[in-house]
Amino acid sequence: MARLVVATYNVHGGVDGWGRPFDVVDACRRIDADVLVLQESWAPDGRPSLAATVADALGYVASELVLARGRILVPPADMGRRWGPHVWARSSFGLRIVRRRPRRVDRPRVTARHDMELGTWGIAVLCRLPIRRTWTIELPQLHGDAARRGAVVVEVLLQGVDHAVPVVGTHLAHIRQGSPRHIAVLRRRLRAEGLGRVAARHGGGADERAGEGAGRGVLAGDMNMWGPPLVALLPGWSRVVRGRTWPTWLPRPVAQSDHVLVSGGIEGTGSVLRVGGSDHLPVRAELVI
Repeated sequence: MARLVVATYNVHGGVDGWGRPFDVVDACRRIDADVLVLQESWAPDGRPSLAATVADALGYVASELVLARGRILVPPADMGRRWGPHVWARSSFGLRIVRRRPRRVDRPRVTARHDMELGTWGIAVLCRLPIRRTWTIELPQLHGDAARRGAVVVEVLLQGVDHAVPVVGTHLAHIRQGSPRHIAVLRRRLRAEGLGRVAARHGGGADERAGEGAGRGVLAGDMNMWGPPLVALLPGWSRVVRGRTWPTWLPRPVAQSDHVLVSGGIEGTGSVLRVGGSDHLPVRAELVI
């Protein structure tokens, strides 16, 4: 038996809705996870990504996947402190995905009053434990979704556990863009790797052919979906943490789109943390394997 702490955090490019930066490294230090899945990790052109910066500062190894081009428009210093969906929708400030690669990306562009930073936007799985292997899963492009989608899989080696534990990090599209299609593809790919299945039972014990680690895995990320429909689309997986994570511009978030799910008999508890300056709150789970 071993313990593993897994967390997921959509860092929103390291800025709030206006484009004002917050300390992502400090937020991740306070989360204090063995495996940390980051979404919307920003990488300015020619400079390290947020995920790489966090990994270097906190002793992680980062496995990254770029999903889209983007830009961050920095607001004036006298911008008000509050932000929300209506203000964000009417403003050009902050983080945005761009559908096409700009012609000139050699240096940040400057508008009349504000700096624009160009770069890439993606996901990463950060791990501070030994790793057996990593790989990525490509998901099909959805109509209306400016980003490509995928998942990063990291097989974690735990002391006292015979089989490596796969931790899968992802950031799915919105359900209105057809994300159930992504989930179906992801479910098939994970099952092909043996994840999401429970070891067969025979004679009161696990079937030896299934193996002790059959079906064992962790799936974490910003799913852009509430828990009940998510687990309905992912049979064999169960939620560890239940709590509202979005949006942080309200006194109390109204929905949970960030999840840690487990399969193969893994158990655990966790919570939603009040750290960072993103529009999402991180989710942290303490698992028993």
